[in-house]
Amino acid sequence: MSERSQLKRAVRQLRRIRSFYAAAMVLWAGSAALTSWQAAGSRQLTVCVALLAVFAALFVTVSVALRRLGVPATAERARRHATASTVSNAGGHAAA
Repeated sequence: MSERSQLKRAVRQLRRIRSFYAAAMVLWAGSAALTSWQAAGSRQLTVCVALLAVFAALFVTVSVALRRLGVPATAERARRHATASTVSNAGGHAAA
């Protein structure tokens, strides 16, 4: 594999796992809110808040890693859309 393709793969995997961590943060934040409403100061609340903190730390770590790689999300999407439209227009039919 070339270095460029490995970088693309790493960025894709980091974005995917960042989405997972964001979903986990939402889940544990909701769970902590519900638990604090039902049983404030309980062990379950402590566990929910601890897991929320763990996933928040992981989310921040992945976000920093993506920023250090220096691949902005908007540039990647714009390039992908430009490539897709170029490929779809080259369908083999001549322009009239």
